[in-house]
Amino acid sequence: MIQDIEPHCYHNEYTPAPPRKKDFILCYNEKTILIKKTESSFLLPRFYDLPNFEKEPYIYLFSIDEHHFYILPKLNPSLLSDFTFEDLVIFRNQTPKDLCFALLTGFHLFSWYESRKFCGKCGKKLLSDTTERMMYCPHCHNKEYPKISPAVIVAIRNGDRLLLSKYAGRNTTRYALIAGFTEIGETLEDTVRREVMEEVGLKVKNIQYYKSQPWGLSCSILSGFYCDLDGDDTITLDQKELSSAQWFKRDEIPYDNYDVSLTREMMIQFKKGFY
Repeated sequence: MIQDIEPHCYHNEYTPAPPRKKDFILCYNEKTILIKKTESSFLLPRFYDLPNFEKEPYIYLFSIDEHHFYILPKLNPSLLSDFTFEDLVIFRNQTPKDLCFALLTGFHLFSWYESRKFCGKCGKKLLSDTTERMMYCPHCHNKEYPKISPAVIVAIRNGDRLLLSKYAGRNTTRYALIAGFTEIGETLEDTVRREVMEEVGLKVKNIQYYKSQPWGLSCSILSGFYCDLDGDDTITLDQKELSSAQWFKRDEIPYDNYDVSLTREMMIQFKKGFY
């Protein structure tokens, strides 16, 4: 999955330090990332690509091995004219894997910083703390920490069949599993039951936790669950959320290879008979 970058080591401790020439710059515009494409991979800009980088205000994000990653809030992308903005989803099928993980995780932090410029309590400008990853208001003393939204991925079994779905309103042919965010006051298991009922009108039982995954695109932590159909298998589709949903036998599941997502891994684990 996207976070499995061994033998590289991800360090998320907040230890801000001035950038060095070899450190990486993560530059985003909406859901695009500034990169340089190569024949078989891509490159992220480094500080040695940027003239007078010492004068640029920076925000330290994290490190992978000995390399630091930063966003530069006031960067003019034209200073990196050899690089172009590309769709962030390049992380799904590109290498090196550690840089794919970095650009996705960096997007999570970029999104948070972009939405935390002003205090949600009094409206004054927020400042960055120097000892922990936190924005604080010097006026009302409000503190803002990174937002992580819990969500579930649900693989619904019906004997030797698995329910696969497609999201509504998206230009993709990729199949997915039922998914949704946890509401206040819910357990993750309650979220599984509610999302399944809301999206496909089914009841489930034997809810079994599988594993989790950070997912920077939605600023979330995903928890994967397998469960069994409880009762009638007639699907009542929520057409606002899904364009289709149907049962697939193990050998009909249209994937053979794992990719970076928890969803795909859970599908293939079922296909291979492990769950």
